[in-house]
Amino acid sequence: MTPNQELDWVLRAREGDQQAFAELVHAFQRPIYNLCYRMLGSSGEAEDATQEAFLRAYTKLETYDPNRKFSSWILSIASHHCIDRLRKRRGDTVSMDELQSWRWLPDDGVEPEQQALHDEGRHTVRTVLQRLPPQYRLVIVLRYWQDLSYEEIAQVTDSTQSAIKSRLHRARQMMAKMIKEEPAMAHVLAGALPRRETQSALSESF
Repeated sequence: MTPNQELDWVLRAREGDQQAFAELVHAFQRPIYNLCYRMLGSSGEAEDATQEAFLRAYTKLETYDPNRKFSSWILSIASHHCIDRLRKRRGDTVSMDELQSWRWLPDDGVEPEQQALHDEGRHTVRTVLQRLPPQYRLVIVLRYWQDLSYEEIAQVTDSTQSAIKSRLHRARQMMAKMIKEEPAMAHVLAGALPRRETQSALSESF
């Protein structure tokens, strides 16, 4: 999908073309669902949040700035909605008991021993992420799973690049501290994270 195609779909959707908006949903539903899934920890709630994010986007299309990437805009809507959901669970805090286990799909062709280590690593990442406050969890997910730049994360979160860098640094410190406190986590974490940069960033935080 090219930027011109994306903008064409948005402009047509603004005029009431439901098929054009359906194309936008098809193009972005996976990254939006993945974001909601990692933020909320429940497939059912992630599905609801994804639908809500697109519904909000549809009703706010007139406010969309064509000079901004649509992906950043819809991620921003989904991010704010997920944080609202997390905060409503219990004030500004989130109980770990309220976060259901995530489902992780195994990689094709992985040997049983490797799969066991892979699954253990995924569980470790899940555990660490769930312990982060929502705002810190969000920047980690956007950076390392959505692969967004600092500038893009700043746009999604309505913040500044310097604030994002600071928040990411703090989030990595918190994750490293959790891993230090539970040494059993460390030996499985490296193979479970989505990007090599994540591993090195956490290593530098020790």
